[in-house]
Amino acid sequence: MKKITIAIINWNGIGWLKKTLPKIIEYSKEANIVLIDNNSDDKSIPFTKKNFKKIKIINNEKNYGFAKGYNKAIKEIKSKYILLLNNDVLVTKNWLKPLITFLESNKKFSVVQPKIKDLNNKKYFEYSGAAGGFIDFFGIPFCRGRIGNKVEKDTGQYNDSSEIFWGSGSCLLIKIDTFKKIGGFDENFFMHQEEIDLCWRIQGIGQKIGYCSKSTVYHHGGGTLTKWNYKKTFYNHRNNLLMLFKNLKISDFMLIIINRFLIDVLISFYYLIKLNFIHSIMVYIAYFSFFFMIPKYLFINKKKSEIRNPIQCEVKGRYNINIILISIFRLEIFKKNNRKC
Repeated sequence: MKKITIAIINWNGIGWLKKTLPKIIEYSKEANIVLIDNNSDDKSIPFTKKNFKKIKIINNEKNYGFAKGYNKAIKEIKSKYILLLNNDVLVTKNWLKPLITFLESNKKFSVVQPKIKDLNNKKYFEYSGAAGGFIDFFGIPFCRGRIGNKVEKDTGQYNDSSEIFWGSGSCLLIKIDTFKKIGGFDENFFMHQEEIDLCWRIQGIGQKIGYCSKSTVYHHGGGTLTKWNYKKTFYNHRNNLLMLFKNLKISDFMLIIINRFLIDVLISFYYLIKLNFIHSIMVYIAYFSFFFMIPKYLFINKKKSEIRNPIQCEVKGRYNINIILISIFRLEIFKKNNRKC
């Protein structure tokens, strides 16, 4: 049995499967490949069965989203490592071995992501992962190579291997034992920021998250939901609040939530002046949804992934800054002295 399984999450992504599966198979000889299909109705499964017979298909009976879709499938996978991969990611030659080598050479690390670049503009980093993820004091995510909407050109400035706060769920290698130990993804998230919550909880048990520049993939981004889809706005805001509530001490959370609400009011106003009315409203709906979900985490919790368990140990990559102000004034965060692995 191969020690790594590539698990590709899919929902109505036949167009992407046609483009990405050939390269995944060609450049991933050392791995088993599994397609996790969330009840697609676009012939994704017949297409895969006909053209890629070696790919195992796990067919979920409904669209469970990213979090539960992976949780259900990983219960059936026996490998040492699981590589989570979006269907709109184009892999490159020799992309897999450096990631495996990273985890096997750095025993305190349980998760690693590659360098993630833009499939549509290959000289630039991609928004949702770039060269590794971090969060600011208020819980707002950003990356080396992407702060706010500003994406950097890859000039070799992040050609290192380093410790980060979170790795992108679009392409993420994880030790399955660690994934199961913390209960997997929080299924209440459905999609968006579940990997940041996962990485935070993994740091809570003393393991680390890494970035490996020796591996490169290209991500389209928005293959399932475009950035202008109102559901993306809802899930990003709601799930970020859930993540902070779960992982911070209540005193720290109360301090942050007051300030975050003021920040999000400004974000909502920004959407409004851009005439994105439904996105403006979604910011407030996300808050209502979050408050209604609090009792689930306090009183009737049964799943390990949903436990409100404030992280007591020091974590790498939570910056004591406001990333929105950093973005507006184009201030530099990352220096050449990032910790190497």
